[in-house]
Amino acid sequence: MNKPQYRTLFSNDASPADESALRQLEKEVKERIKTTRQVIGDAKESFDNQLKIQKLKDTIFAVNEQLTKAKKQGAFSSLIAAKSIPKSLHCLSMRLMEERIAHPEKYSTEGKPTPPEVEDPNLYHYALFSDNVVAASVVVNSATKNAKEPWKHVFHVVTDKMNLGAMQVMFKLKDYNGAHIEVKAVEDYKFLNSSYVPVLKQLESANLQRFYFENKLENATKDTTNMKFRNPKYLSILNHLRFYLPEMYPKLHKILFLDDDIVVQKDLTGLWKIDMDGKVNGAVETCFGSFHRYAQYMNFSHPLIKAKFNPKACAWAYGMNFFDLDAWRREKCTEEYHYWQNLNENRTLWKLGTLPPGLITYYATTKPLDKSWHVLGLGYNPSISMDEINNAAVVHFNGNMKPWLDIAMAQFKPLWTKYVDYELDFVQACNFGI
Repeated sequence: MNKPQYRTLFSNDASPADESALRQLEKEVKERIKTTRQVIGDAKESFDNQLKIQKLKDTIFAVNEQLTKAKKQGAFSSLIAAKSIPKSLHCLSMRLMEERIAHPEKYSTEGKPTPPEVEDPNLYHYALFSDNVVAASVVVNSATKNAKEPWKHVFHVVTDKMNLGAMQVMFKLKDYNGAHIEVKAVEDYKFLNSSYVPVLKQLESANLQRFYFENKLENATKDTTNMKFRNPKYLSILNHLRFYLPEMYPKLHKILFLDDDIVVQKDLTGLWKIDMDGKVNGAVETCFGSFHRYAQYMNFSHPLIKAKFNPKACAWAYGMNFFDLDAWRREKCTEEYHYWQNLNENRTLWKLGTLPPGLITYYATTKPLDKSWHVLGLGYNPSISMDEINNAAVVHFNGNMKPWLDIAMAQFKPLWTKYVDYELDFVQACNFGI
């Protein structure tokens, strides 16, 4: 109204209004009204709590979707990194196999009599099942270097047919302080066939093959929680050999089972002096509070599991297990394992792996060992104290961050690398550890 061009429109004289000025005023007023409405609308949105809450919910939902997707992709990438074979390890296996083919007479055991030490129950026997030549050699190296009388120790190394030649060469390249080492393939144990072994029979199932060997990315990342259980190693006979120890070594009374991702730091003969109280399996328990109880490993909504087991029972660890084979035979543990493994063909009792059937098989026949015998978690837990590690007889790199991988935890890796035979020509040729 104060603009000069519009003053005449609001004067008190009776002169006619300027039509063009009136139209211009109307236009400006409408624009001002439009702008004012927009400002009021924006102000209302700022103070409308319901609208703000809805917008916040939408944002949170979108961020959660992105987070879930990132978690799945991260878990899948982590699994790839953990399960892939490093180039140096593949190189070493190939070079050892090349040596085995070039000089078969030096390494073959066919037609040769079994050394008496291999079946002598008065010696200290170890079972080691692995397809990783470096990991297996580190276990034997660390055990023999820390043994007071290594010549009294016998290592039963079992691998698959593909890695047999490489293993045979690896354990012939040095004498391991006089320890006795037997290297065999799974296929050498003729009783391990699909008519006797449930996991071999189950592996012939088309549904199970689809579950394991479907390699589409969208299927692999569909369920992050269960992704690791889709790894075929969980149904590998090499992974399940631990349930057949009495039949594999019929003349032995006791045996110590070791995983290939452990390092021995002390003499282990004290385990043979422990009174097992008639129990089959000597193992370190892992439960604390509500964690690592039976309820976390098996399906207690299944009536068979619910009726037989206590969900609060304490779980124990595989990796270093002392087995009384006489008690095993008496308790018929292999038959018990077969019974439950057959029931779990459709994976309704437990997901997969060897720990759940182990917890079931040795439910009432496990003797807890002192925790200093076996310290776990070096493959996933960076907060384990060095005092605890230094006091341990065996340290276990369970988890994805294996010590032979680039993703291994730097603070723990030297515990393993100090037992790698870097002086061997084959290891040097493959730039192992570089």
